[in-house]
Amino acid sequence: YKVILHNDDYSTFDFVIEVLVEVFNKSNDEAVELTFKVDEEGFAVVGIYPKDIAETKVSLVKFMADEAKYPLLATMEKE
Repeated sequence: YKVILHNDDYSTFDFVIEVLVEVFNKSNDEAVELTFKVDEEGFAVVGIYPKDIAETKVSLVKFMADEAKYPLLATMEKE
């Protein structure tokens, strides 16, 4: 399953980068690149995982976003 981050007008670049580093184990450079892609294209595939891991990562993004009071959305689709 591919996990997709979606753009919004409220989540900060720093927060999105933090999510990418902490949840998706991206390097800082990869996280910055993906954050710009989400901003410019409206979304980006940030990883491909087995179903249970994808579900966990989507849940972790929701938890972090709720805690930080941002509307950052992650979804998953069958690859």
